[in-house]
Amino acid sequence: MTIQKAPAAAPAATETAPALRVRDLVVRYGRGRRAAAEPAVNGVTFDIASGETVGLVGESGSGKTTIGKAILGLQRVTEGSVQYRGRDITHASLGERRDLGGELRAVFQDPYSSFNPRRTIGASLIEPLRLRGVSRADAVGRARSMLERVGLPADAVDRYPRQFSGGQRQRIAVARALICDPSLVVCDEAVSALDLSTQAQVLNLLADLRDERGLSYLFIAHDIAVVRFLAQRVLVLYRGQVMESGPAAGVTDAPKHPYTQALTAASPVPRPTEQAERRARREVLVVGGASAAAPTSVGCPYAARCPLATELCRTERPALRPIDDRLVACHYAS
Repeated sequence: MTIQKAPAAAPAATETAPALRVRDLVVRYGRGRRAAAEPAVNGVTFDIASGETVGLVGESGSGKTTIGKAILGLQRVTEGSVQYRGRDITHASLGERRDLGGELRAVFQDPYSSFNPRRTIGASLIEPLRLRGVSRADAVGRARSMLERVGLPADAVDRYPRQFSGGQRQRIAVARALICDPSLVVCDEAVSALDLSTQAQVLNLLADLRDERGLSYLFIAHDIAVVRFLAQRVLVLYRGQVMESGPAAGVTDAPKHPYTQALTAASPVPRPTEQAERRARREVLVVGGASAAAPTSVGCPYAARCPLATELCRTERPALRPIDDRLVACHYAS
């Protein structure tokens, strides 16, 4: 994948109130006796500053999407808190969520299923504006302007989702997310269903819009190379726990946790020789399917797959500890 634009610099450390603050987040599916034995998200903490992009990366089942749903109010939080610009929205009511609808938006993986095929693009775009009291004429004008900003003709407002390609529909999804001028956007696998060239176009679009509007993104993906491009900071998740977090360049270029090293080795590259080297490293790192390792309530969740694991790893969960410029949950990372 060839991408021209480099990510913007991280916001200055003088930022006071973060756009989003997540503390000790725990999410269990089910309730009462039907609650899952192991949480889908287990004690996750992070902040997102204004104008910053934080990436969540990990395999399927690592808890990435569950975190996004918890922030958006689509999944009940079991423990912990979620604050948006200093306001606790952990258990916000439907009315409170409706008030936040223009400030906290989302772009999902499948751009086709997220649109009503019987409604025109214009009808889908102006709906959130109309709910906020914007007149129809003004809403249509803003929809046309936003479509042009994401690289589509203004007359697309009169067409239907089936009349666009996958990449164009994802651009429309971005337009719908930004039409209310939000400050935080949750992008859940927003480019994973697109081909490589279209991925690059959408990623550059997201980066440009972030820089222009001062947007904050929570960018969820399984491809660490994609996260490396857009995010300034990265959290690496495994079975709902943070294994490593820190600046995107450091985490992706010189990973310290064995799991992050495995993810990096699994990321495809266009050069056959380097790809063969990565495949060999991945085999050395004993990377199989996540389902092959049974979940455990004690010890490191990655111990069953880790080539460095000892009895200490299987009996004592490693705490996130600072190593150089990041936090790493590994007894033997150095």
